[in-house]
Amino acid sequence: MARTRLPPPVSPEPADPVAAGGSSAERCLRLLAVLAQEGRALSLAELGVRLGLPKATTHRLCTQLVEGGFLARDSDEKNFAVGPALRRLAFDTLNHGTVRGLRHEVLAALVMQVGETCNFTTLDGTEVLYIDRVEAQWPLRLTLDVGSHVPLHCTASGKLFLAHMPPPRRDAVLASLALPKMTGHTLTTRAALQRECSRIVEQGHSCDNEEFIAGLIAVAVPVRDGEGHVRAAIAVHAPVARMSLRQATAALPRLRVAATRMEALL
Repeated sequence: MARTRLPPPVSPEPADPVAAGGSSAERCLRLLAVLAQEGRALSLAELGVRLGLPKATTHRLCTQLVEGGFLARDSDEKNFAVGPALRRLAFDTLNHGTVRGLRHEVLAALVMQVGETCNFTTLDGTEVLYIDRVEAQWPLRLTLDVGSHVPLHCTASGKLFLAHMPPPRRDAVLASLALPKMTGHTLTTRAALQRECSRIVEQGHSCDNEEFIAGLIAVAVPVRDGEGHVRAAIAVHAPVARMSLRQATAALPRLRVAATRMEALL
């Protein structure tokens, strides 16, 4: 009797459809991109849904990235946030080569126009990160090195970033901040900062009226990416002995021109 030839066994569909089309490294990069774009800590379940990955695969990727410092556990241990290694990578990328030189030229030209120190900053977690700065040639000035961090709630750039966050994210950030009183002018309540954020969005710029350091004022304008999102800020700061807040706001047209030039260099 002739034997019946059975068809070859059919391999089961992979449980991880994305994994079938990409390496582990590619999936890690996609995970980091999702987290960076979201701008807040995400749970394992949220990451799995965004990436279309099973929970076990997502957990394995997150574990690897935490071990490498690219992810970190949030205050809620179930959530994952951007880690120090990823922040360092982003900072180094922003300060790389030719583009960094071109951005520095934009700041240097602005300092020549306004006569005071100008900064290029971005948001780093719940702090402001100094990406670049050009000092004015005055004996009295505040020196903050590139790579320094300053608070959100009492600086011109920081309040600008707060103002342009989606409201749910801003609420979460304000709820997590301690809001210490740095000077007699510092806004230290969430209600006052919410009102300040509404004013900033309406007027298109942010001011530090001696809120971070007594005797120092600052004005900041947004630098937007191609989709209109605020990714950075340009600010001028000066001691009130040389520049009043009114004089600083008079320089806003020049700051906005510099911000437009900077947008092409993000």
